[in-house]
Amino acid sequence: MSQTDTPREGRLRTINGAALPSHPVRAAKGIVLFLCCAVVVLPFLAVVSTSLAQEPQINAAGGYVLWPDDPSLDAYRAIFAGGIVTRALMVSVGITLVGSALSIVCITLLAYSLSRPGTFAHKPILLTVLFTMLFSPGMIPMYLTIKQLGLLNSYWSLILPGLVTAFQVVIVRAFFLDIPPELIDAARIDGAGELQILTRIVLPLSKAVVAVIGLFNAVAYWNAFFNALLYMQDASKWPLQLVLRTYVVDEATMDVDPNVVGDFIPAPQSLQMAVLVVSIVPIALIYPFLQKHFAKGIYIGAIKG
Repeated sequence: MSQTDTPREGRLRTINGAALPSHPVRAAKGIVLFLCCAVVVLPFLAVVSTSLAQEPQINAAGGYVLWPDDPSLDAYRAIFAGGIVTRALMVSVGITLVGSALSIVCITLLAYSLSRPGTFAHKPILLTVLFTMLFSPGMIPMYLTIKQLGLLNSYWSLILPGLVTAFQVVIVRAFFLDIPPELIDAARIDGAGELQILTRIVLPLSKAVVAVIGLFNAVAYWNAFFNALLYMQDASKWPLQLVLRTYVVDEATMDVDPNVVGDFIPAPQSLQMAVLVVSIVPIALIYPFLQKHFAKGIYIGAIKG
């Protein structure tokens, strides 16, 4: 009996020749995974719950609530009725859309030209791009450059400094180098120009890496606040992240319209957490649709150098 059971037991404990971990090891891995998920989920849950909670419950809980007893959207109505958050949200959306689109265009064009042998000044330009990965200009020279260009207090000061990133150019160039050259040669024989080759052959095969750099730049533009802190003196042009910093980090008092919220004014913690939720949700909604391209875009782009 034992002779017939032993091979079957061995088959059950292996998958494609790899031994399965024991039950205690699998249980330990499950516990560790649960704790990691809890570390990520609980702070976000506390932020959302506090934005929906009433002031007495927030005071009783010491500032943060994990589950509101009487959820209310008063904090969200208050921040959107004030006008500051709504205006800052529109500024951030505009900067993110315009900046991400221009970044994709500039990075794609530069990476494609550097991936084609024989282009004008191919090696000097590539060395210049790689040089910027090692040395950055610094805050003061960048501020003086923006000032000399007359971009202070302009939305372009929030877009142009981060328009092209050398690391992303290297990734996209490596991805383009991995495309079979026979496809490009065949298109060139058929009379296609470089722009047609890029738009009709290269880009359709590079959707993964384009999605990755698009999301990277979108997150960078959406979360950026330091450039706005340096270059934007007009508070009406502040992006959402700088408004968030003003109310959450600096703990500035938010003006609330009594015609919207009535006599009951939401707690300051609820207003702060509501602004924080508004700043998180847009990127959190976009990320799941592009997350599948992350591994493919990074790994394939790293095959060739």
